[in-house]
Amino acid sequence: MAFALALAVSTLSLPVLKAAPATQFPPPPANLLQSLAREAPGLRLEVLQLALTAMANGVQRGLVPRHDLLTVIDYSLPSNQPRLFTFDLVSHRLVFRELVAHGKNSGENMTSRFSNDPGSLESSLGLFVTAGTYFGGNGYSLRLRGLEQGFNDSAWDRMIVMHGASYVSQAAARLLGRLGRSWGCPAVRKEVAQTMIEKLKGGTAIFAYYPDRQWLHASAFLK
Repeated sequence: MAFALALAVSTLSLPVLKAAPATQFPPPPANLLQSLAREAPGLRLEVLQLALTAMANGVQRGLVPRHDLLTVIDYSLPSNQPRLFTFDLVSHRLVFRELVAHGKNSGENMTSRFSNDPGSLESSLGLFVTAGTYFGGNGYSLRLRGLEQGFNDSAWDRMIVMHGASYVSQAAARLLGRLGRSWGCPAVRKEVAQTMIEKLKGGTAIFAYYPDRQWLHASAFLK
């Protein structure tokens, strides 16, 4: 797939994204879905298909500047299983298969609740695009901008970011029967956080899935 685009993003601030005029991109190869699925044990084909559809719509609207990577988080899987998958769409390879935490109020080991509201301490669903990085209370962190009105577009103001956390580990999962939980952020293992953030920053797509009927019906990126 001919995906190549460079993007310079400041580390803390990013202007409000505005959709560029629709551009026709070549369709993905017919074998892309099957190729990626073979690389990602545990990720269901239908979830991957939705993620590719959402990203394609984001790209066509000019909201996803980088077309080389796609990250899928399947919140329908338990937190003590790897449920974050990052794909290289050029080589059709899996880059990351990792544990990822959900929000404190989204559930225990399994999620059941999602919110776009400030202070909810819940995760949000839908298509996000990565922005710049900063050092904060959770160390090196990656800012995310939610693209779905009413479902995740408060992520920037809520400071929903990707960061490393000590409570994301197999040891924590064995001790608690689940991962520790965030305030809504997709927290990952500390050991992989910096490498992952460096790879994903600057305009790549992150797609957070759960079989929520309202979101699946209303999402403008799943049509």
